[in-house]
Amino acid sequence: MAKKQKKATPERVPTKHQLSKWQRQMKIRRIVIIAAAVFLVGISIWVGYGYYKDYKASTAAWREVMIDVNGVNFTMEYFVNLFDAYTTGMNSTIIKNYGYYIANTVSGGIIDAELLRQGANSLNITVTTGEVDAKLKELGSDEAYRDIIRASLLEEKLKEEYFGPGLNNTMEQAHVQVMLVESQEVAAELIAEIEAGGNFTALAKEFSCNSSVEGDLGWLPEELMPNTLIANAAFNGTVGDISQPIYDATAIKDVGYWLIEVTDKEDDKIKARVMLLGSEAEAEQVKAKLVGGNFSSLAKEYSQHESKDEGGELGWLQVGNMSSTAFDQVAFNLAVNEVSEPVKDESVQTTGGYWLVKVIDRGDHQLSDNVKQQLINNHYNDWLGNRANQSTINTYLDVDKISWAINQVLAGR
Repeated sequence: MAKKQKKATPERVPTKHQLSKWQRQMKIRRIVIIAAAVFLVGISIWVGYGYYKDYKASTAAWREVMIDVNGVNFTMEYFVNLFDAYTTGMNSTIIKNYGYYIANTVSGGIIDAELLRQGANSLNITVTTGEVDAKLKELGSDEAYRDIIRASLLEEKLKEEYFGPGLNNTMEQAHVQVMLVESQEVAAELIAEIEAGGNFTALAKEFSCNSSVEGDLGWLPEELMPNTLIANAAFNGTVGDISQPIYDATAIKDVGYWLIEVTDKEDDKIKARVMLLGSEAEAEQVKAKLVGGNFSSLAKEYSQHESKDEGGELGWLQVGNMSSTAFDQVAFNLAVNEVSEPVKDESVQTTGGYWLVKVIDRGDHQLSDNVKQQLINNHYNDWLGNRANQSTINTYLDVDKISWAINQVLAGR
């Protein structure tokens, strides 16, 4: 007997209201999904653009031209790398404190090296990659020093192959002895002593006020004389004679003379005003004028100390403030309103002095190796200076860019 079939449940048909509701829900869902997708894409683009912008800015900073020498450009990246090489071994404190000075040295070195390269190239003088590699290996240096070493080798080769061969083995020279003394009075006394048989060089060591130029200078050509005044005396004076005292207003002496007046005292402090004079004779002359004059006005007229514009006023002082033992020994033992005698101080520098020049011999004389090297260096420096004057050089490094470069170097240490 056949089974009785179950009556099928008729399919439920949604009403128009339900269809409308479902359609609205689907539409809202699609809108939400699309909005979320758009939001996420926007966020991705924004974040990506931020990274790109930072990357682009950083890349642009590295690629920005900092120095231009006759159209040859040097970027920030090059500058930072060379700065890093120059400061290898320096601690961060030194770099931070002297970074701007170092930066100027580095930029100057870049300019000089490029002027040297261009000038040497015009003379067909070059340094090969092999020569640089060999020097790098010899010094144990890394690639960061390649351009520094190349410039050094090129300078050396230029001097040897171009400037050295242009010098004669002999040249007109003068053999002189010189000394700088503080006053005409001292000069007159020394001339008399030398004419009586005193040794010029020994007296120069004792009385000369400029330790860098004293005694027997040996044979020198005119261009290597310490200054034009000495050169004129050496090549125009009579051989064997001592020149008359030659005044030099620009000469720097390692001596000065204080006149000190204490205006008040309190415990271990003094209130003082001062004058710093260039010679004992001048100090005595100025002190004589104080009898009928005003200390402040005379200080403004004669003093070589930085306080001259304030009439020599130093205010209150304690021992050590002036960094001069000679000053302290006298100043802190003066009575109020007392003016000291001239106080000799060899820890200060003053300008103005008198040269004494004795010409021992003069004529054509063979160049010593040392003199020849000095002449080569002078001619090289003049040549490089002329190239700089005839070149177009632009430097775009400012305080902000130097600071940025220093930070990059320190961050990489």
